[in-house]
Amino acid sequence: MKLVKPKKFLGQHFLKDLGVAQSIADTVDVCPDIPVLEVGPGMGVLTQFLLKKARPVTVVELDYESVAYLREAYPELEEHIVEDDFLKMNLTRVFDGRPFVLTGNYPYNISSQIFFKMLENKELIPCCTGMIQKEVAERMAAGPGSKTYGILSVLIQAWYHVEYLFTVHEHVFNPPPKVKSAVIRMTRNDVTDLGCDEKLFKQVVKTTFNQRRKTLRNSIKPILGKDSPLTSDPLFDRRPEQLSVKEFVELTNRVAEALKQ
Repeated sequence: MKLVKPKKFLGQHFLKDLGVAQSIADTVDVCPDIPVLEVGPGMGVLTQFLLKKARPVTVVELDYESVAYLREAYPELEEHIVEDDFLKMNLTRVFDGRPFVLTGNYPYNISSQIFFKMLENKELIPCCTGMIQKEVAERMAAGPGSKTYGILSVLIQAWYHVEYLFTVHEHVFNPPPKVKSAVIRMTRNDVTDLGCDEKLFKQVVKTTFNQRRKTLRNSIKPILGKDSPLTSDPLFDRRPEQLSVKEFVELTNRVAEALKQ
């Protein structure tokens, strides 16, 4: 069977270590009894362990060579290989609208976009696990006051509990990436309603972190304008990285009130 050559433009780094693959597969056990969707299976090093979980497994793969390899190596997957771009898929169609676990050895170049798509489909995805660039994993799991706390941290932690599980070294990949990797797990929290306008919440978070070194008084100007009386409040002496998710919700509601006036 012809092995697949990793393609740089697809951000492919194939995992070689079976022990690591098994450990990643085991992260889905936190959400038992529901199907699993694996993104970017490549040659199926993770897939083989997911298939032993006695639950439906579907894989989505954009690379035609990898699809051909999977069909030959895992004939039991034949009806469950989706040859498509995950970012463009309608996820409600994958398991007929049923919730599922999202997992994978995610391509580094689109990992943030994958998690933004997860957020758009949060009611379908009670659990998301997998391997990403260590730096991105640290950002996602960071708390207020940390230098790595940012847009991704706030938007994901508003809806998910994030766990940084373990670090993975470069030498277990072909080709080895230039950075370390990490395995994370996100499970939906109890929040069903943020308590503010979700669209404005995203705008406030993104706008303030785009100038993270400035105080909120200055970084919020693109939304509130230059001389909003709201910014005289001491809250606006703080920087965005100092605010918890709850405080961002409160800030969003105050901004919404100011915009009405």
